[in-house]
Amino acid sequence: MKLKQSILLFTFGLFSLNTFSQDLLSELGDEEEVVRTRASFKNSKVINAQSLETTYGGVLDFRISHRFGQINGGLYQFFGLDQASMRLSLDYGLTDRLQIGIGRSTYEKTVDGHIKYRLLWQTANSNKMPISLILYSSMSVNGMRFDNTFYERTFDTRINYVNHIIVGRKFNERFSAELLPTIVHRNFVLTAAEKNTVFAIGGAGRAKLTNRLALNAEYFYVPEGQLAAGYTNSLSLGFDIETGGHVFQLHMTNTPIMVDKGYITETTGKWGKGDICFGFNISRVFTIKKPKMPKEEQQ
Repeated sequence: MKLKQSILLFTFGLFSLNTFSQDLLSELGDEEEVVRTRASFKNSKVINAQSLETTYGGVLDFRISHRFGQINGGLYQFFGLDQASMRLSLDYGLTDRLQIGIGRSTYEKTVDGHIKYRLLWQTANSNKMPISLILYSSMSVNGMRFDNTFYERTFDTRINYVNHIIVGRKFNERFSAELLPTIVHRNFVLTAAEKNTVFAIGGAGRAKLTNRLALNAEYFYVPEGQLAAGYTNSLSLGFDIETGGHVFQLHMTNTPIMVDKGYITETTGKWGKGDICFGFNISRVFTIKKPKMPKEEQQ
């Protein structure tokens, strides 16, 4: 109980910094008009990880995500195409700073929800706010039918939490990068070798190749002693292809899992052994409420 309270206090304590950020930006506004950086990444997700972007106010982002099986399955498994995991999600921008979302994955029949808040917003016309800082918190529920032969599985054992602080910068028109200090809390683990609360650090970057094409990469490192043997760090590489209202993301990854707690703490694939999965995300945005577009830099 104390651990859960600590995580909740940690999350809401971060959100309370909102007043500080608003005051700071207000002071900047007194001196000159603030021009905020846009399109650090082309989507609110890099590949699996959350990016520096939030869905704009009044905009709904519908995303279909697929991960196929490992390509080292050979011709018998049609190089992974015979196997697939899927996730459907909806993200909505309540404001340009505040995003909420829900999703459903085939992995463990998981239902998840999140809230994402842009605390600090990098300025494009000066260095007075050199970084963006995002707070992200999600909760997921395992929807599998449990056999209680060996374990007593109450509803609370189905629940998992993930919290990120996402800090990063758009260095120029071609390159953006971010770090994601992370806390994962799982209410239930199978063995004593695994920690319920896991600390991790993620990193991601985007290199813009053309106006419509970008290269993305992300990696999550989990320090030793927190997970059971056999789990590895997730690494994903891919491309963003923008076509009007759609963003296609094509990538290779060593994890087929798209749930936050899964790709961070339950990845088993190794790139060196060919445990690589092909995957894609398709994102389509719909304007539900026409936003008031602030002055911004060219994307």
